[in-house]
Amino acid sequence: MLDEKPDQPPGSDAASRPKSASNREPVRPAGEAGGMLSRFRGGITPQGERYSWDKPLWRRILVGFLLWTGILGFGFVGLSLLAVFAIGWTGPPPTLNMAGTAMKGVEVRSTWVDLKDISPHLVRAVIASEDQNFCAHDGFDLKEIQKAMQAAENGGDLRGASTISQQTAKNVFLWNGGGWFRKGLEAWFTVNVEWMWSKPRIMETYLNIAEWGDGIYGAEQAAQERFDVSASDLTPRQAAALAAVLPSPNRWKVDGQYASGRRNTRIQSLMAMVKRDKLDACVVGP
Repeated sequence: MLDEKPDQPPGSDAASRPKSASNREPVRPAGEAGGMLSRFRGGITPQGERYSWDKPLWRRILVGFLLWTGILGFGFVGLSLLAVFAIGWTGPPPTLNMAGTAMKGVEVRSTWVDLKDISPHLVRAVIASEDQNFCAHDGFDLKEIQKAMQAAENGGDLRGASTISQQTAKNVFLWNGGGWFRKGLEAWFTVNVEWMWSKPRIMETYLNIAEWGDGIYGAEQAAQERFDVSASDLTPRQAAALAAVLPSPNRWKVDGQYASGRRNTRIQSLMAMVKRDKLDACVVGP
């Protein structure tokens, strides 16, 4: 009685005693302290399991794949742009096509000359036979592509619709052969070649790395070995013969029936049209 405090209500000693372990409220782990983040985690983790920041193996593999794909993609874009710019400034090195010819045991012979040292007849001949809209398009001739697709749909053979710009991009940076992968790379390089190089530079490069069979590359070398003249002295008939064999230079010969017969006459007729309609104005000039 003497120890009892007068102002303490009866039974208050029970309230002042610490709660037993069975009566205590459960303590939430730090990562499950409640709030929006806790509710979000509760929706993606099994009930009762603690959230873990450890990612599943498949997610780490996917992230790594995307990361390295991005790195390689940006690296390819940067290096290819640098290559197009540098080659447009300095001229191309020996091409993959030349390397392939050499690996077959055929001697590669090539002589580079400036565009001013190549006969305008040859310029007109390749425009007439390969790409009559060379001065008008930006690398791709959509009309010719549509014609080729229409011909294929009608049961005809799938003919080529590559422009001189596309062929230049392929010959400088890539290799011969089909396949969508190579075509995709060709389109990429064509866009950048048209963007960074002038039309005269594209034509000059094209005529200097084009293959004319038997290990001969370039207009100067072809003119010397096929006709015993320099590229600047080619006649319209000789230029038409060289242009005629470009699609398949190891199959057709400049002095064969195909290149010197009706095909030659047809190309010369188109050359006159190219000159008359100034379809070569971006290269040859007035």
